[in-house]
Amino acid sequence: MKIHKIIILICALIALGFTFQHKKSLPEGFVYVKDIIPDLNVQLRYFSTNNFVGDTVTGYKSNRLILTKPSAEALKQVQEELQEQNLCLLVYDGYRPQRAVNHFLRWAKNLNDTLKKQAFYPKVNKRHLFRDGYIASRSGHSRGSTLDLTIIDGNTNEPLDMGSPYDFFGKESWVDHPILTKTQLANRQLLQKVMLKHNFRNYPKEWWHFTLRWEPFPKTFFDFEVE
Repeated sequence: MKIHKIIILICALIALGFTFQHKKSLPEGFVYVKDIIPDLNVQLRYFSTNNFVGDTVTGYKSNRLILTKPSAEALKQVQEELQEQNLCLLVYDGYRPQRAVNHFLRWAKNLNDTLKKQAFYPKVNKRHLFRDGYIASRSGHSRGSTLDLTIIDGNTNEPLDMGSPYDFFGKESWVDHPILTKTQLANRQLLQKVMLKHNFRNYPKEWWHFTLRWEPFPKTFFDFEVE
């Protein structure tokens, strides 16, 4: 009986130790966003093969969204406001390790790898991805307060029509692209309005890309893994 109790105690201590280590794995100031927004929809594209690289990207070991705490708290306000309209957020990326950015750099230099060209950059020559600003050696995502996201219907969980897919390399992804339907334009404007209201500024060439104003680590690029 005593041995049984000791085994239970040891198992409990191991479990507590694992939890403690797991939580300490994030640098101070970062959080797992689901701890703050439990009902948030997260589909980290770089943890999948559904991205412009066509493979899981280095540094992404789980579908767990990580952001700085102020970013997560602001995002919660966005989610709550949208839910009043029976809408929700769907997040494609948040904190991104520098090693993932390095993976993009290696991929961009391999001109023979065009597996996902038709889906993500049909009109762009891969050799021009650096020149045209689609790939860079540093990303605001690595500072922890930038994220990529869209809006989904609360009933169907289907993304609203934004006029171009996420991570599409082309002018179709520019926020003010002139060739949009009224519905597509209205959906983009809704996303812009609600994000700006809660202090997220947009990158005009990507309708999905937002950075928290007054981000806590404006000059620090992190490289811990998403796990």
